[in-house]
Amino acid sequence: MGDRIFRRLAQTSGVLIIVVIAAIAVFLLGRAAPALRRNRENFFSYGGNWVTTDPSAMHFGIASLLPVTVFVSLFALTLAMPVALGVALFITQYAPRRVATPLAYAVDLLAAVPSIIYGAWGLYVLAPQLRPIATWLNRSMGWCFLFADGNASAAGGGTIFTGGIVLAVMILPIVTAVTREVFVQTPQDQIEAALALGATRWEVVKTVTLPFGRSGYISGGMLGLGRALGETVALLIILRGTQSAFGWSLFDGGSTFATKIAGAAAEFDDRFKSGAYIAAGLTLFALTFLVDALARGAVAGAGRKAAR
Repeated sequence: MGDRIFRRLAQTSGVLIIVVIAAIAVFLLGRAAPALRRNRENFFSYGGNWVTTDPSAMHFGIASLLPVTVFVSLFALTLAMPVALGVALFITQYAPRRVATPLAYAVDLLAAVPSIIYGAWGLYVLAPQLRPIATWLNRSMGWCFLFADGNASAAGGGTIFTGGIVLAVMILPIVTAVTREVFVQTPQDQIEAALALGATRWEVVKTVTLPFGRSGYISGGMLGLGRALGETVALLIILRGTQSAFGWSLFDGGSTFATKIAGAAAEFDDRFKSGAYIAAGLTLFALTFLVDALARGAVAGAGRKAAR
């Protein structure tokens, strides 16, 4: 009897989650549809100024928001992933307990820092320190599109370069925590067998720990990417909004989906105005679902490969 009740409760909980997600999607679509019908531009290809004050002649689209959102998030993930891997390996494989425990707490504590603190720190503390590095990269490696002149000053601080570094710090505890927990679960008998065969600590990590934890590492990275895609306040403070063309340079400014919506919150006094921004939110909602699906596919693929 108790097992049957528990199974029913578990099934109900699973169905409830699906219902809530579906309800959110329906709500966003319902609110966005009136504005999309009045939009005189192609929502996916228009990247100019948003005009939402006249319901009879609305102009808005996500062509300038999507690349900035994806670029700054991928840049942050590129910085955070190797650092998270190194920290997780040090805590679980090398550090003595008296060092590993407080270090793990310190990394986890980064997740508790409010976004607005990260934004203020990035703009007023980190950006001035990064100015000479950004200037050097721009002058020395400007031939590469990543470090070419952008639509914002490389020395100004309000760029994807600065925002991405701050975002990397913000997602670091998520990636590290997931990776660390997977590494801890590495079968002890496999570790002892490798050591008995004369393997060094690094060889154990390379041949046992890393293959076992690959799927968790990928999963942690995708969780971090999802967090980065939706970050709002920190990037709203740091990134310099611009209407110039986005050139895939780290020294570009711009707006992400989240910062565009948050920056225009004062305009949400009309269903057509708010609908335009809700349409952008719906796109972000779909994007995070796509990232989650890719993450699940990557984890499943890594698991099948490890099982062979």
